[in-house]
Amino acid sequence: MDRSGSHVAETALKSLAMHLQDEHAHSIIEETLKSICKVIVANPVDVMCNCYGSHVLRSLLCLCRGAPLDSSDFHRAKPSQILAERLNLDASQSNRNNLSYHHPVFSELSKFLISGILACSRKDLRTLQTDQYSSLVLQTALRLLVGNDPELLQIISILLGSNKDNVVEGNFIPMTVVHDVLNLMKETAYSHLMEVILEVAPQSLYDEMFTKVFRNSLFDLSSHHCANFVVQALVSHARDQDQMALIWEELGGKFRELLEMGRSGVVAALIAASQRLHTHERKCCEALAAAVSSTNVSPRCIVPGILFLESYFSCEDKSNWNWPKGIKIQIIGSLILQAVFRFPSEFIQPYVTSITSMEADHVLEAAKDAAGARVIEAYLSSKVSAKQKHRVVLKLKGHFGELSVHPSGSFTVERCFTASSLSLRETIASELSAVRNELSKTKQGPHLIRKLDIDGFTARPDQWRLKQSAKQLTYKEFYSTFGSNDTKSSRKDSFLADSSKQTSNSQGIKNMRKEIDNCLDSTALLSGKSGLKRRSEKEEHRSEKYAKHVMADDISKGKNKKKNKKNQVASEYAGPSSKGAEIAAKPFLSTDKTVKKRNRSNRPSKASKKLKP
Repeated sequence: MDRSGSHVAETALKSLAMHLQDEHAHSIIEETLKSICKVIVANPVDVMCNCYGSHVLRSLLCLCRGAPLDSSDFHRAKPSQILAERLNLDASQSNRNNLSYHHPVFSELSKFLISGILACSRKDLRTLQTDQYSSLVLQTALRLLVGNDPELLQIISILLGSNKDNVVEGNFIPMTVVHDVLNLMKETAYSHLMEVILEVAPQSLYDEMFTKVFRNSLFDLSSHHCANFVVQALVSHARDQDQMALIWEELGGKFRELLEMGRSGVVAALIAASQRLHTHERKCCEALAAAVSSTNVSPRCIVPGILFLESYFSCEDKSNWNWPKGIKIQIIGSLILQAVFRFPSEFIQPYVTSITSMEADHVLEAAKDAAGARVIEAYLSSKVSAKQKHRVVLKLKGHFGELSVHPSGSFTVERCFTASSLSLRETIASELSAVRNELSKTKQGPHLIRKLDIDGFTARPDQWRLKQSAKQLTYKEFYSTFGSNDTKSSRKDSFLADSSKQTSNSQGIKNMRKEIDNCLDSTALLSGKSGLKRRSEKEEHRSEKYAKHVMADDISKGKNKKKNKKNQVASEYAGPSSKGAEIAAKPFLSTDKTVKKRNRSNRPSKASKKLKP
């Protein structure tokens, strides 16, 4: 628990972890850890509630379970990472199925330590529930026990206020503690602990918590500045469409109130859950659009209003609200719109109308903002028609060079190029060619120059156009053969409207696009040398053919000589009148017949005889 001594203790634990690979050292390590655990269990509350001691204790728990001591999977993640997981944006999200990859080395020891920590009085338990440092220790312990449902059920039941030794399915949570749990969720430390409980809880316990604790209390919890994060976790881990339907009953009509209170995370979690469970998708889009626009507000304000949620909803007269100057776009608004543009195009037409109606200056300003650029990229990757995408791309015309040297704008330029027609592509390449030297000095510049073939456009514009046309034709042929129905329908107007991310085989299609690009690039490079290459190939083929003929003649001559020698030996050995001569000559009759056939082929034909005088 000392500021300096804690570093020594943690280094000692790391040094022990280095010897776990040696099975012969396990008994010594276990004996050492057992001595440490006995000391901690004797007075767990002081260690857990200490800012230095709690960190060492988390490392000790990881060591006992055989988990990496520095792995972020078993400690509290960053808020941005948690938000990305809840909005389905993190492909490598660490859900409860991915946490149980470690193999407990000292399972009995970890069980002894955790049970000793929780074997305290009710007063001490309340301290552990509400203290920020002890809450972190309990969160780590819960994540380490994923995959061990009996222990999880026992520990979670204790943390929810049930001290029963034998928990029974369907009665994990007595009704007498429900009110207390609802109040505890409004405490900062316990709200974080409850988020992890919802993340790792087995199916049976989650269902009981949903029914007994959360049902008919969702809006009240969502209105609280701490408890709303628990509701986000509950929605993000909803198991089926029936649970989503119950959540929608309580929160579906409260989008405007939640946004006005600043609880946009709950709205974002609802949108992501509807996508994940494929239910209430159209209703989510309609509810969000209705919350932002109203009878007095034009639908054109939907996208700008979501980008600046705080500024927009703090304005009393929303009909006179204007795009704010000098204010960064909010990350949560950007994430909500990114999720919206992953819905089918028929659900998001109000958002399409809004973004295509934005002023060119506002689109440019959004493209220069990291959060706004992601929204534009998501729109250009959506399933809307190419014509609607071109309307946004055209608003950036004349500014592609400026955007390409911007840290966040280079990705937007690349996405605009992919979604554009051939004429728009040429415009983008022309603007980037003008700033080529400056672009090459930026971080993403070399990639952008290579990807868009700016050097090729500058040196040989006609050949560059032909190559782009060939790519477009090849893509069309590929998708017409292998693309899914959704992909085909989304590419009616222009094939290059990239929606491959929404298909089930997105990674395979993306790799195929790269392969097609590489193939076409190599073909273009070799086209200028094709004449010379063909001549050299013909000369080489002729020389190889001549050498093969010479070799074949030599081999046939050698074989004939050997066969003639064998005939002579056989005739001399058997004599001309003996039966042995006939027997010895039989194997060589085929050779005589071939000779006769050759002689016949050399004779003039009957037709040629008639022509002679």
